Amino acid sequence: MSYFSQAKPGREKGPAGVTATPASPGERTPVGGKTMSDTVSTFGPATLITGNIVCDGAVEIFGRVIGDIQAAQIAIGDGAQVEGNVTAHDVAVSGTFKGTVRGHNVKLKGSAKIDGEIYSKSLTVEENVQFEGISRRLDKPIELTSSAQVASTMQTAAPIGQPTLAPSGNGGKPFSVATPNSGSAPTADVSAAAAFSRPVA
Repeated sequence: MSYFSQAKPGREKGPAGVTATPASPGERTPVGGKTMSDTVSTFGPATLITGNIVCDGAVEIFGRVIGDIQAAQIAIGDGAQVEGNVTAHDVAVSGTFKGTVRGHNVKLKGSAKIDGEIYSKSLTVEENVQFEGISRRLDKPIELTSSAQVASTMQTAAPIGQPTLAPSGNGGKPFSVATPNSGSAPTADVSAAAAFSRPVA
């Protein structure tokens, strides 16, 4: 299910309806032949993230995030709660959001509840959405920082001895996950890039 758009022209359908897009010469292609822009990072409903998320592809949030999110596309799903600043080319909000949204195309959907500021070139608000705040026209195009740039900045600025976990699945970018003993939702501090990713089918 896509929150953003239908298949783009130029994409070819492969076996079993899988969409294949040839990578451009400057685009990184990880193992499996998928480009970084074809990757969706999903944070489930039992997840609490405190910290900033920077992702080169799309991010879907179904849990709770306290911090800033930057990605090519961001979907805040039904039941999700996000507090912070969100920056993306395309933003779709179906859950609860408090903060500032900066995006070229912003869609407020379903029973979304938004408290804050929205800066966009195109804003779509569905009938049952609750929006309290201001909406202003975005004057300049969004310029996103890549996760590689953030990772190199984080590695040079990280204090010596700071624990990080760098699994092979995310290109060695640091992140840490902590699960409290109190039985509450797991928490994660995502430092450089969204760590739990799946390719778009």
